[in-house]
Amino acid sequence: MMEHTSRYNVRLLVMEALTVLLALLFLVPFYFVLVNSVKSFGDIMSNAAGWPSQFRFDNYSKVWDIMRYPQALVNSLLITVISNVGLVVISSMAAYQMVRRPTRTNKVLFFLFVAAMVIPFQSIMIPLVRVASEVGLMNSHYGLIICYFGFGVSLNLFLYHGFIKSIPHEIEESAVVDGCTPYGVFWRIVFPLLKPMTITVILLNSLWIWNDFLLPSLVLHSPEIRTIPLQVYAFFGQYTKQWDMALAGLVLGVTPMVVFFLLMQKHIIEGISAGAVKG
Repeated sequence: MMEHTSRYNVRLLVMEALTVLLALLFLVPFYFVLVNSVKSFGDIMSNAAGWPSQFRFDNYSKVWDIMRYPQALVNSLLITVISNVGLVVISSMAAYQMVRRPTRTNKVLFFLFVAAMVIPFQSIMIPLVRVASEVGLMNSHYGLIICYFGFGVSLNLFLYHGFIKSIPHEIEESAVVDGCTPYGVFWRIVFPLLKPMTITVILLNSLWIWNDFLLPSLVLHSPEIRTIPLQVYAFFGQYTKQWDMALAGLVLGVTPMVVFFLLMQKHIIEGISAGAVKG
């Protein structure tokens, strides 16, 4: 028994060591970006892998002004928050209706939404631009948000649909007996039970919307309404040969999402764990 435990512990130790090495390997690019973002251009050219001989935090202050970072941050936050709220409300309510009323029409609609997930964006982006131009959605935040509603509902509805199936119908029947309206049943009884899946949906949507480049590049044209990925792209293209400035801009671009993960880490783990148990 002790020999078996010893073998198991050795194997576990080896696996943990390999995991740590693999994690360090993936962290190497982040090290280069962070370290070189506080170096001078000459310092980067002489020793890109070494520690800075002098920390140049003024790189960030220069990039902050040149990139119009506060404006780009507000644009990205506005688009991400409103898109998330709309997708959660629309998808959860639609999924609830399709699960609790499995009519033939609802089954066909659910099939169409699921089928839409396999259509690649590149195949419809040119028709999308033409339609958006005709209805006045181009070059505006709200036009981009409406596009995100259309592209994001399918996956969100699919996730909510599977989760709602696991909620006992008797809970809702008891609320109806107590005099709760259909909307009251959903918002007071069902929606709070969807918290694990809602957290997962918000996480997936935030990653997609915040880091999305292709759709905003097609819809947003004016510099003052650009999101952070668009500003980073424009800035990086302008300062490609100035690696000290370009890397500082790259760090500013990824910082908000890193902060989001650190603040939401507990809720993300709880949501994924609860979702796995429910499923």
